[in-house]
Amino acid sequence: MKKEEILRRVGSMQQLACVRPVTFGEGRSENMKAVEVKNGPLQFQVLTDKCLDLGEVSWRGIKGNFLSKPGLMGRNHFDTNGQEALRSIMGGMMFTSGLENICPPCTSGGKDYPMHGRIRTTPAEHVCSDAFWEGDAYVLTVSGEMREAELFGENMVLRRKITTVFPGKSIVLEDTIENQSFRKEPMMLLYHCNVGWPLLGEDCEIVLPTRKVIPRDDDAAPHADDYSRMEAPLDNEPEYVFLHELAADENGETFAAVINPAQNLGIRISFNVKELPCFMQWKSRASGDYVIGLEPANSSVYGRLYHEERGDLHMMEPQSVETKKLVFTFLEGEELDQIKEEARYLVEGQKN
Repeated sequence: MKKEEILRRVGSMQQLACVRPVTFGEGRSENMKAVEVKNGPLQFQVLTDKCLDLGEVSWRGIKGNFLSKPGLMGRNHFDTNGQEALRSIMGGMMFTSGLENICPPCTSGGKDYPMHGRIRTTPAEHVCSDAFWEGDAYVLTVSGEMREAELFGENMVLRRKITTVFPGKSIVLEDTIENQSFRKEPMMLLYHCNVGWPLLGEDCEIVLPTRKVIPRDDDAAPHADDYSRMEAPLDNEPEYVFLHELAADENGETFAAVINPAQNLGIRISFNVKELPCFMQWKSRASGDYVIGLEPANSSVYGRLYHEERGDLHMMEPQSVETKKLVFTFLEGEELDQIKEEARYLVEGQKN
């Protein structure tokens, strides 16, 4: 519907779509700032105090994200204290892991690097939200920057812009990472995307254009053949993590998706393997920790020490800039079959 026809029917576009700053008021989330974005049937939270990460996300009232047992929370004193970080990883639709380390905590050169790094709990500065017409499209944006820095150490800046367009069912996340120091700096980055119930269920299929699956460890090894399906919850079941080699088109574009035919709903995460060459899948069937993680990254799940030992830790030159882009799109109806065909096409194209 064109802009003019929409405006004939509403007094304010906030009836249909808006961005609104909010502050939470109780428990561990007290005083945490966020921006609520409403785009018709698509609604989501951008967590201002936590790297502008995506918290709750829903389509037509059905939640797509995972929320871990600690629940919604702001920043804590144990956020970056090694393995204690597990007490502050709340999940959400997506949290950012990096920038000096991803995945397991470690110590290197006498310096401690916490689990999944520090950037995920870094509050945003220069936060801006906007809603405006661009032709017949109503555009909603949230943007800001996070700085990971230390006296006599690194000076890394992550600028993030999140965009959604009414009417539509996609969230576009665009990141610019700049090394503002005067020496080479490591830059490890993983987008920890987390799909939970009720979108996630035992009817779900994990759709990946995968060419090769490698289990991370002995717990995952017996389940590698079942990476593409989600079973019912199982009490005290260990997590499984799989490393995937994904096929992509000639421009490097690829995706990961979870589809639920019983709900007639799915979610797709699109990205580029030239920007994010590594991909990990986290599968937890454990009761109370029921989640599928889809994790595009520029580094391996084995973490910083693994890359240091191999001599291939990703480094950024002084004053250099890198860009990354993710697109989250809800799928319905025939799109569920189409995405499986797309995965097959990408894999077969790699084989030809």
